[in-house]
This record gives sequence, C-alpha cells and structure tokens, in this order.
Amino acid sequence: MLGTVYKSTGSWYSVKSEEGVFYECRIKGKFRIEGIKSTNPVAVGDKVLFEIETIGDDTIGIINTIVDRKNYIIRKSVNLSKQTHIIAANLDQVFLMVTLNNPKTYPVFIDRFLVTAEAYDIPVILLFNKIDSYTEEALNEVKFLAALYRKIGYTCIGISAKTGKNVDKVMDLMFGKTSMFSGHSGVGKSTLINAVEPDLDIKTAEISQQHLQGQHTTTFAEMFDLSFDARIIDTPGIKGFGIVDMEKEEIGDYFPELFELKKDCKFNNCIHLDEPKCAVKEALEEGKISWSRYKSYLQMITGEEESYRIDNYGEK
Repeated sequence: MLGTVYKSTGSWYSVKSEEGVFYECRIKGKFRIEGIKSTNPVAVGDKVLFEIETIGDDTIGIINTIVDRKNYIIRKSVNLSKQTHIIAANLDQVFLMVTLNNPKTYPVFIDRFLVTAEAYDIPVILLFNKIDSYTEEALNEVKFLAALYRKIGYTCIGISAKTGKNVDKVMDLMFGKTSMFSGHSGVGKSTLINAVEPDLDIKTAEISQQHLQGQHTTTFAEMFDLSFDARIIDTPGIKGFGIVDMEKEEIGDYFPELFELKKDCKFNNCIHLDEPKCAVKEALEEGKISWSRYKSYLQMITGEEESYRIDNYGEK
C-alpha cells in the first residue's frame, strides 16, 4: 500500500493511505537511506510503501520502502553531533515565522534556514509575527528587515496570529499546497495554525518571562489536512540551525544576491573573502548587499557553528 506519513514519534509513524485510512506503522528492522545519516530515517511528508500485519487483535503497518523525495528540509541534530535530523519531506513551501523579541529571531538564524531551503529548492515565505505588539521603533525594524529580504526575492508578510491581521494572505498562499510552519519556540506557530483552522485547536503556551523564550508545545512534527484544500506541517520550535553537507565553495550559491554577482568576480572559484577583484566585496562596500547577510555567509563558510549558538542563545 502507498501512504503519506502524517506523524512521526520516533518509533511509530501515523500513515494515511491513498484511501484516506490512517494506520499506525513501524519500520521493519534497520532502515537507513543511503547517503543520509539521519536520526529519523522516515520523516513527516514522506511517501511510503507499507504492508498490513495482524498481531493478535491489533492491525499495524510495516513500512518497507520510502518513495524518492521531491525535497526535504534537514539540519544538524542537537548538541552539535554529526547526526542530522530531517524535519519534513515533500514540501511545496515553508513559512518561517520571525519575531523581533519574545523570543528574538536573529538574522543569522533566518539566513541559515534560507540557505538550507535554497539548497533543496524549497520556497520560503517570511512571516513577521506579533506586529500588533511592537512599538513604532520595532515596527520600523520589521520594515527594514522585510525590505532587505524582499530585495533578495523573498516574500515577506507582517502578520498578527493573535488578532488575525493578514492571516487571510497566508491562507491564500497555502491553497492547494503542503506547507511547513517553522521558527523558534514561542514565535506563534500554533497560534497561527489555530487562526487558519480553529477546529484543530493546537496547544499553545506562554512565553517564559525569565528567558523570553517559548515553551515547547509541539514535540513531534505533524501534518494536518485543512478544510480548504491545504495541508500544514507543524514542527517543534528550533533554537539553532546547523547546515548540513555543504562545501564552503557552494554555500555562496545559496545566497541569491551573492550567486548573481559571482559571474563578475575575477576568479570563477572566488569565495568572496580576500580574492582580488571580487564583485561581492565591491558590492558590499557600495552598500548594494547587506552586511548582515555577508556576516552570516562568513560564519557558515568558516564553520562557526558553536559560536553562533553560544552568542545567540547562551548555550551550546
């Protein structure tokens, strides 16, 4: 039977068959995908082939094949291990939710996420949430950030999941597609999902005032069918985003504004550090590309994973 994975809890998988029936499934024996050292061989959004087995009074599915993925979004696992974690597969788009505070979303986190999505051909829409709660100064900062990313080519929308502002614009973009919602804990993913589809009643939690961080309300990624021909994948909040399996020579190709200038560099293998007649460095000095984006690029090609997490989150 062919089905789609809707939920993964580590050892059990909730799979929806082509007939619309859900089966609780397990993996038979050791199951690894060639070339991917992942903590979760099967991810939400995967198309899988499975067989039905009856054990006593229980009917369970046994997954034996993963159908080739259209794409997936992947990051390094926690604690800076060499293992990776596939967040979700077969996505049409990702909504990355951004907040200026409560909790703070740093540009370097946004850039790491965008680079990974670019590498796997996944469109990203940036949602600047909680705009109902910001001061005029904070709103100006949101407008500055949105203008920066729009100039690169990303769609940016200022929203309030709490009041419903511009939620209709998000819903219009979701129609007919499988969308993943991602971001730090506390940015409002669950509140937005509830605004999009109130009947789901996703659990939400208050921000921790001590650390101004969100509490984890979503433990595992899970996909939901919506009432208006759309599917959403809700994901656990993530703190850091370690990039995976990228050579430093290719990272610049996933920054659209750097890739566009690469052809004008003197050397075709220029990595935009100290090379002479580098078009990227010239554009940087002329203010044509963002210093914050270039700083993110430098951190990635120099492998500053650890300092990135310590500086931004006070922990490894």
